[in-house]
Formats: sequence, C-alpha cells, structure tokens
Amino acid sequence: MRATALKDITSYAEHPENQHVPVMMDEVLDLLHPKPGGVYVDGTVGLGGHSAAILEKIQPDGILIGVDRDKESLAKAAERLKNFSGCFRPVHDNYKNLPLALNRLTVESTDGILLDLGVSSWQLLSSGRGFSFQSDAMLDMRMDRTQPRTAADIVNETPESELADIIYQYGEERFSRRIAAAIANEREIAPITRCAQLAGIISRVVPVHGRRTIHPATRTFQALRIAVNEELDGLEEFLPEMARFLKRRARLVVIAFHSLEDRVVKRAFRKLAGQCVCDAPQELCRCERRGSVKILTSRPLMPGAEELAVNPRARSARLRAVEKI
Repeated sequence: MRATALKDITSYAEHPENQHVPVMMDEVLDLLHPKPGGVYVDGTVGLGGHSAAILEKIQPDGILIGVDRDKESLAKAAERLKNFSGCFRPVHDNYKNLPLALNRLTVESTDGILLDLGVSSWQLLSSGRGFSFQSDAMLDMRMDRTQPRTAADIVNETPESELADIIYQYGEERFSRRIAAAIANEREIAPITRCAQLAGIISRVVPVHGRRTIHPATRTFQALRIAVNEELDGLEEFLPEMARFLKRRARLVVIAFHSLEDRVVKRAFRKLAGQCVCDAPQELCRCERRGSVKILTSRPLMPGAEELAVNPRARSARLRAVEKI
C-alpha cells in the first residue's frame, strides 16, 4: 500500500464517526481505473469510502451510481458525499437488482463496477443491528431492515436438521449438528432473542482447544447472516448479468470476505472468461468456451501487512477483477 493511501486511511479511522475503513483502496483504484467523465457503479456503497475515492478520480463530469440495501448506510454515505451531489446517484436497493436499477436510470453501459461484499464495521458495531456475537443486541442481522425475516426468526423457527444444514453450509462449521441440537433444546425453554444469549449457547457446546483460533460462535453467526440476507443466492448468475453492462475495456472488481463467496466469484469469472468450470474429462466438457472478459487477477489479491496493521478486519478480504473484451 502506498504511503499516501495508508495515511489517508489512518486519518479516516481516527474519527469516531468513521467506523468503516474502506478495504484495499489502492488495489480497487488500480484495477477499476476510474477516469474523468466516466460512468461507474459502486454496488455496495456502505458508508461511501470507496465511492469518495472513485468520485475524486472521475471529476469534473463523471457519474457514480451508488447502490446499497441498507437505508441507514446509504443516508450516511449521501451525507458524506454531499459535495459530489451533482455526480453521485444514490439508489436504495439490493445490488442483485442492479440491472433493473440501471435500466430505470437509462444507463446502457458503464466504465466500471465495484462490489464490496463485506459487512461494514459500522453495521457490526451499530447498536441494535445484531451482527456481532460480542454484543447483547437483539438477533437481527438484516442489512435491509425493511425485509421481514431476522436471525431470531431463523434460530427459533427453523427445524433442527435444516438449521444444522445452514450452519454447516454457510458457516463451514464442523460442529453444526451439536450447535443446532443445543439451540433446539434452549428454544424449547424460552425463545433465543439476543446475540449474547446465542453466543453463550454455542460456547457451551463447541470446544475451544486444538486448532480453533476464533470465537466458537464466529462461523454460526456468519452462517445466519448469510441466510438472513440471502447473500449467496443468485450471485453466480448475477455477475454475468453485470458484465453485460460493461463497455469494452471496462472492469468489474469484486471483494469477497469468506471462502464461499470467493469460490462463487472465481467460478463466475472463469465462466465469463470461457474457461472450464466442470469436473468432466476434457472430451466430455460442455462449458461455454467463448469468453467475454479477461481475468486480471489469476489469484485473488489480499491486503498487505501495512493495511492489516491499520485495519485488522481486512484480513479475510479477497479481491478479483475482470476486464470486458
């Protein structure tokens, strides 16, 4: 990371109102390559960290369409970016609805699209959002609080075997059956409604010795968040849709924060590039071999040591990018 960018991030993080530090800023700008006058999309604008940097690059007459499903985050971003109000177009929606949003805005093609799939530090720390096992907030975890189903609904209403499958599939938690059984027993006595309550149940049944270096509830909370927000649903189909909105030589940059997301992004990009993604022998492969993009990152880029020293939460970030051909 360049010294200037590191200084900017450090300064940004020192202010208490700025609880989300944008991840891999240098890498995003290098790969997205925003230019003056271009039309760009930040599909997960969050508190506007990446958006602010992109808007600086596309002055004086560029346009940035900023989409976020979290209405509170989007309002904070719009306030932060008010000096760019002539160039910034906020849209409250799920990024997976971007094709419809771009059609509504009569945008036929863009010069670049960014997706940061992580949960912001502000969401994790915000009172009442219920994302963190370290809080005693209500079990909520909705990024879009207009949607009806919360994490508490899943925990208290999902059949035990199905709940175990969710924890195993989305959390890659090998003690998923044990955790689901403990949850089922506890909810018979009283509903499980708070983060600390659920974390305590998990901690009592998951061993902490051996190779486990994270909190026993980490993977279960990740699984519930993914399930509540349907984070992986349709992601592989969505990415090719977004590639259709790229001009020639425009770029799609995606930052994933867990292995499940990163595998989906990798597979989607390989398909777009005309590479084989099946397990069949070569003579039986039926994968589409006509590529519409070239892959710019043969392996995912990860944060450097300097960035991790400033922002340890970036440690799980994995960045991939493609360019339209």
